[in-house]
Amino acid sequence: MKTKSEAQSLLEHIDFESITKHPNILIAAKFWDEERYEAAKTCYRFMRAIDDLIDDKKAALRTFSAEEKQQLTQQVNSWINSIDELDSEDPFITGLVDTIRRFKIPLKLFHNFARSMLYDINHNGFKTFHDFITYAEGASVAPASVFIHLCCLKQKNGEYYPPAFDVTDVARPCAIFSYIVHIIRDFQKDQFENLNYFSDDILTKYGLTAPDLQEIARSSNIPLGFRDVIREYLDQARIYSIQTLMQIDNLVPRLDSRYLLSLKIIYGLYLQVYNRIDAEHGRFTMDELNPGMQEVKQFIADIINEEYCENSQTGNPV
Repeated sequence: MKTKSEAQSLLEHIDFESITKHPNILIAAKFWDEERYEAAKTCYRFMRAIDDLIDDKKAALRTFSAEEKQQLTQQVNSWINSIDELDSEDPFITGLVDTIRRFKIPLKLFHNFARSMLYDINHNGFKTFHDFITYAEGASVAPASVFIHLCCLKQKNGEYYPPAFDVTDVARPCAIFSYIVHIIRDFQKDQFENLNYFSDDILTKYGLTAPDLQEIARSSNIPLGFRDVIREYLDQARIYSIQTLMQIDNLVPRLDSRYLLSLKIIYGLYLQVYNRIDAEHGRFTMDELNPGMQEVKQFIADIINEEYCENSQTGNPV
């Protein structure tokens, strides 16, 4: 992808309505070459399958019995062991193993993800914000690290070579910024599905408990304490946002235009939601915080215009 018109053409061919899981990641990855995009889809399909398995059961059951915890734990461990052994007769696993081999994706990223899924099975929520950040290392940083890894691969004579830096360190700020925005955006939806990602210590600080959130999600009356919770989470997100911009700047000389553009798109899409969050007056509903597909499409078009305008002014090749 060398020109602005090529980027605009790719945007026009994205089927926004069909991207229902990991939408921002897959929208951004659409600007890669097709082989890397398919690799991203394969990895995220696996991660989504595990995540949905657990979340869907939590939505239905609220809590797991000891037997259900054991069964789910065994299933997650079985999938991860199949990847470690790089040998399986399951086409679902075989496709992932082939992708891991082809693109030299570190297995530790899938282990980190699985660790957070196992936490989900055995816990309901987080005692402290630190616990949430630790959980995010697998639930958010691991998928984001796969994205950065695929972005930053070098290809020579048909062979892929991994980046010469720790992709997890690069991915972490944007992943945590995105995840904090994500849990605010999905607050109402998560509460309706018996899921809670706000930590007990921050809720307690402002006179709330986890059970209070169910009522808040269903009410038009938002208590001041919850607005204070949102303000604190937005303050944390702002710190990671600044760090994200620093990481993107560091990658500018290392990446081809399409991969750099994809990073700016994925960050920009979460920034778009961040800017919709109104701690003072918002009701934090799904309709309020989720931009429509046409709005998302126009936002990406603006990022493309800005990116190619910057390149033309600096003289950088695009």
